[in-house]
Amino acid sequence: MDHDQRDAPPVARAARDHTPARGGRNPQGQRPKAAPAPTGTEPVKRTRKRKRKRSRNRVFMRGGESSGQTTVPAVQGQAKAGQPTAAAESAPSHENRQRREKSASTRYALSRPAERLYAALDLGTNNCRLLIASPSKPGRFRVVDAFSRIVRLGEGLSANGRLGEAAMDRALGALAICAQKLEGKTFSGMQLIATEACRSAANGEDFLTRVKKETGLALTIIDRQTEARLAVAGCSSLVGRDTDGLVLFDIGGGSSEIALVDLTKKRTGRLADHIVAWTSLPVGVVSIAERFGGRDVTPENFEAMVANVSDLLRGFEGANSLKHVSAGDRFHLLGTSGTVTTLAGVHLGLRRYDRRRVDGLWLDREHVDSMIERILGWSFDQRKANPCIGEERADLVLAGCAILEAIRRQWPSERLRVADRGLREGMLSEMMARDGVWRRKRFHAAARAS
Repeated sequence: MDHDQRDAPPVARAARDHTPARGGRNPQGQRPKAAPAPTGTEPVKRTRKRKRKRSRNRVFMRGGESSGQTTVPAVQGQAKAGQPTAAAESAPSHENRQRREKSASTRYALSRPAERLYAALDLGTNNCRLLIASPSKPGRFRVVDAFSRIVRLGEGLSANGRLGEAAMDRALGALAICAQKLEGKTFSGMQLIATEACRSAANGEDFLTRVKKETGLALTIIDRQTEARLAVAGCSSLVGRDTDGLVLFDIGGGSSEIALVDLTKKRTGRLADHIVAWTSLPVGVVSIAERFGGRDVTPENFEAMVANVSDLLRGFEGANSLKHVSAGDRFHLLGTSGTVTTLAGVHLGLRRYDRRRVDGLWLDREHVDSMIERILGWSFDQRKANPCIGEERADLVLAGCAILEAIRRQWPSERLRVADRGLREGMLSEMMARDGVWRRKRFHAAARAS
């Protein structure tokens, strides 16, 4: 789902679409040739032309509402229909143009349907993310507001099985901001979820009770299958018609979801309908970094990380579900996580992360190999100094690269597409599709054009 910008009110179009004044054209669509003007009437005919043009373009409102008609009010002191007056002749052209534009803009605003808002919040092991959006073009939506913060809720979870106090405080601070952004708005749909950290922690449910009490937000813990489905739904617009199959993966902080999608059969409107196998690995960037160390990573240590994830993948029974398409050029990997977006930013040499350049980017096998080798050769301080990694990801990025490398070895592909989107986009897409908002777009378009 691409994020669209609001369309500007079609001022010029609204003014142009009104029916011309009677007599402006003959039935064949041609203007009749004007008869030669009598002597001394030239100024009158020019004024009449200006009046006819104004009558075609002007929209008048009554009582703050559009009358739905294009009319010209009577001018005080006008002796006969069609005769010019001093008031008409003296009205500056720029004032008439401003009046027309204001009237057309008001008419457009009144004919538009009320904006419907949807909200999706994802509290993960590493990040807290919120997206507020309104449906736009079919299958797409326009972002109204967004928030993202690294909170490391799962810090220390792999060691003691519980959420730490400092981690919960960080998450609560981010959730309080989300609550402020949601306050006072009316939503057609809202979905607030928590994933692996709250799912696996012994005190996960207790923490969400505290969240409800302190922020008013009621979060729901989703299972791993739902998480995989939402990740697929969020990336559907990045899968082209020339694709027969793909492996979509979401490398999280505490778990990594992998879905195998077969598109060789008849396609439906939902990419998630074509999932033929899926798995959720109980490892993510936070858990791997805490187990193997993420600050100082040697090539040997990196290979140990890769081997650990590869062992988990070997237990995936559906791993060969795409064997019939994986050898062709219509197969690729699709990654949605901070790991792949970071690699893309480093590959592009961005001085500041730019989602517009990263989302949807294609990386060849050689590009990914080069970026992993390059980052593995950097010290912790060098990783921290890179604007696309930064201090918050410097000790996690190589753990993510190790998970990515294990996936690439399991499903070799010449191409990897990068997605800066995920669960939030999946939730929004499913809520909007459920409400049928895109099915009514044709009606809305007709209303705007009327």
